[in-house]
Amino acid sequence: MSVLVVVEHDRGQMADATLEAFAFAGSIASQLGVNVEALLIGADAGALAELCAAHGAGTVHHAADAALTDYGPDAYGAVVATAANELSPSAIVASGSDRGNEVLAFAAADLDLPFVANCLDVKTADEWEMTRVQWGGSLNEDARLASSMPILSSAPHAIEAAEPVSGASATVQVLDVSLPEAAVATIIQDRIVLSEGVTLATAPVVIGGGRGVGSAEGFEVLEALAAKLGGVVGCSRAVTNNGWRPHSDQVGQTGTRIAPQLYIACGISGAIQHWVGAKAAKKILAVNTDPAANMVVKADYAIIGDLFEVLPAITDS
Repeated sequence: MSVLVVVEHDRGQMADATLEAFAFAGSIASQLGVNVEALLIGADAGALAELCAAHGAGTVHHAADAALTDYGPDAYGAVVATAANELSPSAIVASGSDRGNEVLAFAAADLDLPFVANCLDVKTADEWEMTRVQWGGSLNEDARLASSMPILSSAPHAIEAAEPVSGASATVQVLDVSLPEAAVATIIQDRIVLSEGVTLATAPVVIGGGRGVGSAEGFEVLEALAAKLGGVVGCSRAVTNNGWRPHSDQVGQTGTRIAPQLYIACGISGAIQHWVGAKAAKKILAVNTDPAANMVVKADYAIIGDLFEVLPAITDS
């Protein structure tokens, strides 16, 4: 028996969120007294076996069917279902990213088993009990699960990834899969690069702008500060609704969830949807003229003032 981690990757590049899923799986495995194993999907995923071993996987199962040339939620879900039937793990775990939740949802449907998303903590003493994020992070729910094979995802940025173990190794086993034609109906045919280098999701510093920036041109002062600090610019939903920035720059429940070392929120009121996307930042500095704004109240630090005076002063210092 084992806890099986479904590894999220993009063309052979492991997602950072998967490292959190390994830590989550490790805590469950230690309670059950079983091992952690990993499931790699796609021909380009084989090179990740060593990294899986470094994060606790004793065995790595690799499905490299010719149809798995790129990501497809139905195909990946079918592979997870096949692995579940052949390996009979104690539980199946993935990261609570959009892709991780999507794959587990397809797998759960194939297996006719319940799926619990965005878990913070799991206890397995007498029965499966978990705490999970609900309502976009505005509350946590305690739940009990009756299932022959729990399928769980870990809440993004809520679990610290463990340090890799140097020199660790894993046994690699080929997982033979036979995918029905219907399972490859959805595939990625093309990709458009919106940005290169540091991204909103990975940047160590994010400068966010809200309605208080006032216009698309107003973001020039944010861009200048981001360039000086080696960060990127994000925004609130109000900004994208006004057409000042593209949706790819949006931080929030319906945008990108960030976890930088520093988030500087400029002219942002701090609605719950935005806070959900930003609260994993290690430190938050709010720049706002309203001392009662939700973002100011919740931030670690605040500057009460005009962002068009404050940001240039920081940039020029």
